[in-house]
Amino acid sequence: MARKNLIGISLDPENAQLPSNETEPSKSRPLAGFVPAARAAPIGGITKSLGNITQKVERVDVLERQLAEGQTVVEVDPILIDNSFVSDRLEINPAQLSELVEQIRLNGQLVPILLRQHPLDRNRYQVAFGHRRLAAARELGIKVRAVIRDLSDEQLVVNQGQENNARTNLSYIERALFAARLEERGFSRDVIMASLAIDKAALSKMLSVVKQVSTKLIEAIGAAPEVGRRRWMELGDRVQNISISDLIGALSADNTRGLTSDQRFQFASDYIAQQLSKPKSLNRPATESVSWTADDDAMNFTMNRRSKKVAIELSNANAAPFGDWLTRRLDTLYAEFKNSKSENAGD
Repeated sequence: MARKNLIGISLDPENAQLPSNETEPSKSRPLAGFVPAARAAPIGGITKSLGNITQKVERVDVLERQLAEGQTVVEVDPILIDNSFVSDRLEINPAQLSELVEQIRLNGQLVPILLRQHPLDRNRYQVAFGHRRLAAARELGIKVRAVIRDLSDEQLVVNQGQENNARTNLSYIERALFAARLEERGFSRDVIMASLAIDKAALSKMLSVVKQVSTKLIEAIGAAPEVGRRRWMELGDRVQNISISDLIGALSADNTRGLTSDQRFQFASDYIAQQLSKPKSLNRPATESVSWTADDDAMNFTMNRRSKKVAIELSNANAAPFGDWLTRRLDTLYAEFKNSKSENAGD
């Protein structure tokens, strides 16, 4: 942040009051909710002016250190704040949010949220943790109390995950999906384990559940706070034998609109049981699945085939760039495929 934007902000009532003859800089973006008051025109000689500037710069240095160390709580307009680049929640419970809004309305915001300056826009901020408190402040139309720190991406996700662990208000599948999203973004497993405070075995199970159930089905079901690891793993095993797209379609139908996420999980479980109980002659052909992982673990390829329909999924760190590369070469690859069929026919 530019120093000129910090000059004039009080650090404490006793030591930070600027003399009445000091001039406030003419332009300043609103730093964390502070709006410096206008001051009278400067009086005195050059020496006095230089002394005043030195005092201001010293105060700025103190404030910047406090902000960097997270020792100062400031107020920020929610309109300047963006969510974290990776979501750790599938949904915010409306009843819990309403309760939080009422608590803040009556008692104020007791616990600040954690922000960093947005890496792509220095005039904005990004949440590390405190998304529900931010949502409540937005609903109330008030500024949110926050600590601003200089955080790397790794530090942000570790703070984000650990704060949620301390509050224990994320469901098992939300934590598992958070881990999978971090891995897709290329974070190391050490960072993911630190963020969620879990070991290698627990992380492997989480990633396996997300892969089996699929992100789309998890999002269709929701957080399901009453459902633990064992039931999600069972669902993942059983869902392999039916059409996941048909199940997602059933969950999207009008008859599930009023269900809670726990009820949607039970609906999905009952739907699978119903499909598996049908006579085999009436069941759709089982999906044939083929998987491949690159030797550097940066690319996962999955192909699900049924009759004349084939679905290909690319995941992990290189999924997007490899998908772009593949798309640009589709004409060439398809021509090679047709040539290979012609050559085989002539053998």
